[in-house]
Amino acid sequence: MKTTKIGVIGAGFWAKFQIQAWKELPNVEIVAICDINIEKANDLASQLAIKNSYSSAGEMVASEQLNAVDIITSVETHFEMVKLAAEKGINCIVQKPMCNTLEEANTLLKICNLNNVQLHVHENFRWQAPIRKVKEIIDSEILGSVFKARVSFCSAFPVFDNQPALAELEQFILMDLGVHTLDVARFLFGDAKNLFALTHKVNPKIKGEDVANVMLEMKNGIHCFCEISYASILEKESFPQTLLLIEAEKGSISLTHDFKIKITTKDGTTEETIKPKMYPWVDPAYAVVQSSVVDCNANILAGLVYEKTPETTASDNLKTLELVFGSYESALHKKVLNLN
Repeated sequence: MKTTKIGVIGAGFWAKFQIQAWKELPNVEIVAICDINIEKANDLASQLAIKNSYSSAGEMVASEQLNAVDIITSVETHFEMVKLAAEKGINCIVQKPMCNTLEEANTLLKICNLNNVQLHVHENFRWQAPIRKVKEIIDSEILGSVFKARVSFCSAFPVFDNQPALAELEQFILMDLGVHTLDVARFLFGDAKNLFALTHKVNPKIKGEDVANVMLEMKNGIHCFCEISYASILEKESFPQTLLLIEAEKGSISLTHDFKIKITTKDGTTEETIKPKMYPWVDPAYAVVQSSVVDCNANILAGLVYEKTPETTASDNLKTLELVFGSYESALHKKVLNLN
C-alpha cells in the first residue's frame, strides 16, 4: 500500500502524542513538522525521527509532497492553516474545536469542497475503549430502548498548569472540554433537537467559564444531561475519564471510575473492566485519552486512503459545534434553544 505522507503543523503540548499515535499505523510517514518557534519544531523532529522541520507552514506545504496536514495548533489559527493547505490541494486534519465560529467552520467546508480535499476533525473521546464498549451494548438492544442518560466530566485537575493559555480564553470549558462531551452524547444517542445550558466561573484567575451543564433533548426522545467542570473537588478524582449513566427499558449501564462498566437489570448487576491499550509512549495516568488517538487516526486514515467516510468528518463535527455555540447562546439568554 502506498505510504501516506503527513506534515504536522504545531509542535506544542499535544503534538508529541498525536505524532506517536500516527507512528503506530502502517504505511504512514510524518515527513515534516513546522512551528513558528523553530526550536520547538527542531526538538520534536529530533525526538521523533522526523526528517524536516520548518518555521513556516507555507514553506512546508510548498516544499514537501504531502497527502495530508495534521493541524495541532490553537483554534484561532485553524481557519488560516486549513485554507493554506486546502488551496494547495492537501487534505486536512484539525484539532477540536474546528473553528472559533460556526461561520468560519461553514466557510472552511466550502473551501475544502471547492478544492476537492478532505477535512476531518480529530475528535478522539468517542474512540476511548470504554465508550466504544458502551456504544456496543446500547446498539445490541439487550436493555431495550434508552430513555435517559448522563455524560459527566467533572474534575479538579489543574489543567492550567500544563496549558496556561487556556486561562486566557473568554470561552473556555465548553470550547475545550464540552466539545468532547457533547460529541460523546451525539455518538451514543444521536443528534439533539433542543438544549438548555447554564455556565459558571468558579476559578477567579481565569477569564472563561469552568463549569457548564447542558440538558439535551435528542431527536429520538432521549433526555441527556451533560455536566462539565474543572472546579469539582470530589471524593474520587476521575480525570481524565468520562463517566456515564444510561437508563433503558430493561435496565441501566454505568461507566464508572477505573473503566468499570456495570449492567444492571432486575436480575442483578454484572461488571467488566475495559482498559485502554497501553502503548510504550502512553502515560498510564492519561492512557484512556492518549491511546484513543491511535484509533481516531486509523479511522481518519481510512478516509484518506480508501475514501471511506470517517466518523469525525468536518461536516459531522459541525453538528457538535452547533451544540457548543448553542449552549453559549442558551446560557447567555437563559432560554431553551430549538436546534431545528
